[in-house]
Amino acid sequence: MRQVLACPGQCVHRTGVFIAVVLVLILAPVVVYAAPYAAYVIDARTGRVLHEENAHTRLHPASLTKMMTLYIAFEAIERGEISLDSRVRISKHAASQPPSKLGLRAGQTIALRYLIRAAAIKSANDAATAIGEAIEGSESAFARRMTRTSKALGMTKTTFANANGLTAKGHLSTARDMTLLGRHLFYDYPQYYNLFSRTSADAGIAKVASTNRRFLGAYKGADGIKTGYTSAAGFNLTASAQRGSKRIIATVFGGKSTASRNQRVAELLDLGFGKAPNRVAVQKPARPAYSGEEETEPLILADAPSGSRNLAPGKTIRLNVAVKTSPRPKARPVPGGAEPSETLLVAMQDSIDAVLAEAQEEPAKAAKTEVIAEAVVEAATAPIEVAPTDTEGADVAEAAPVVPEVPQFVQDTAPQPETLAAIAATEAVDEDAPAEAALSLANASSIAPTASPKPAPSPLRLADTEIAEPVELAAATEPDALPETERVSAPADEPAAAPKSRPEQLVLASLAVEEPETAEEPLEVVTRVSTSGGRQWAINVGHYGSRYNAERQLLQTALVEMNTLDEALRKVVAKRGGYDANFVGMTQEIAELACRRLQARQTECTVIGP
Repeated sequence: MRQVLACPGQCVHRTGVFIAVVLVLILAPVVVYAAPYAAYVIDARTGRVLHEENAHTRLHPASLTKMMTLYIAFEAIERGEISLDSRVRISKHAASQPPSKLGLRAGQTIALRYLIRAAAIKSANDAATAIGEAIEGSESAFARRMTRTSKALGMTKTTFANANGLTAKGHLSTARDMTLLGRHLFYDYPQYYNLFSRTSADAGIAKVASTNRRFLGAYKGADGIKTGYTSAAGFNLTASAQRGSKRIIATVFGGKSTASRNQRVAELLDLGFGKAPNRVAVQKPARPAYSGEEETEPLILADAPSGSRNLAPGKTIRLNVAVKTSPRPKARPVPGGAEPSETLLVAMQDSIDAVLAEAQEEPAKAAKTEVIAEAVVEAATAPIEVAPTDTEGADVAEAAPVVPEVPQFVQDTAPQPETLAAIAATEAVDEDAPAEAALSLANASSIAPTASPKPAPSPLRLADTEIAEPVELAAATEPDALPETERVSAPADEPAAAPKSRPEQLVLASLAVEEPETAEEPLEVVTRVSTSGGRQWAINVGHYGSRYNAERQLLQTALVEMNTLDEALRKVVAKRGGYDANFVGMTQEIAELACRRLQARQTECTVIGP
């Protein structure tokens, strides 16, 4: 009986011990697996590795992730994507993040600078998520940009799934990669690095204290950078310290507590200062290529109905409309469907050859005509000497012309239009025509074809001297010679009078065709009639620190509210302190309707009148 009564107590005791042993055996491996240890130490001046242990194992980075969130925020500010004074509207997703958090509420707006302080100093998860959404529109898109940036920095084993570092599938990094990121923060954005050395700061809605204040106050020369903790990651820390000319950066993953982690990081920094040389040339890391724009594959909307607008707001569709093949055009159909005969093709070719030959002969004819025209001008300018005569009209008895032979122009083609015009002009000259014109026309007729009739010479008329009777020129002694000059003899008892000089230029007579005068029509001034139709109203959807942000807000708003803003024009107006994002060219009714619809979506909107 005694043994029976003692059995229940012993059984209970043994059962409790057994359960305790089983729990220890089950939970101990889990704790060890959840927070493995890793360490990495470098000389920040050169990047030289001073110590490493398990540094390339992919582990949970926890809030060390916020170093990348802040790095991209600094990059976006530098490139004008956003500014420190930009007002960020907090989403429900950002406000619902677990601690540590700033306490943001959904729908409220806060300046970006306060979100950066809260994420860097207090390690606020809601602030980090809000930063990512403000820059990329969603946390998932921001996480993809974080991964792209990590690859550009050389963080070969890091992938991100969120902006705050909470445990998630695929959200992993290494001690080596986080140390490299800390070095880039120090050298790439030194103007913002002082954030990580602050023990407290004003975050807009509250004053926040640093999660790294114990280590900053305990280790000499420490000035950053970031702490991190989750149950899966353990206690993590990337620290940087400077003593003299040396700067050391160390990272620890998997600490058991804040105190043990800080102690281990201090030991690693001491190790680094002991190994690093006093003097060394600083080798700053290269800035990564900008990876703000995500590369997307072209999308072909083959099945999208015409005019369909059933697309997600803010989504960009790129159409691949490149021509892949260039088909040869088909030949023109022949009437009747029959191919042209060979005889027809030969006849067509002969016609083409004849046209080409005629076109080639035209330059030769033009050149020959030009030679004849030059000869006419040369003959017209030849000098003519006339002896003085008495005023009583004595007949000329003898003439002793000097007749040199001149080259004859033999024309083997039909007379040209210019020659025929000159001949016709000589027949139309009356007796009172100037001597210069008559002589010019006579010389022109002398080079006409031999078959052409020669016009009779017209009476000569010298300047200031009138000849009562026509002066008859003696015939040339040689019939084939052309007289160049002619002399007229006068009685010997009369003194010879000096003849008047001939004008320097002789001009061929020509018929001037008078064109009928046309009255100039008065110019008609056409004024462009305004077609605005009362579209002088506009709406404003916000004031932004950079043109990029204003244009981005206009595009996002237009995609969200396409029904009322489809015909409105997007316009960014530069004003003091920033840029206004406006939609212009609207009627009052459409402007007021658009604002009501946007305000229903919690979007800032103000109607602007004419």
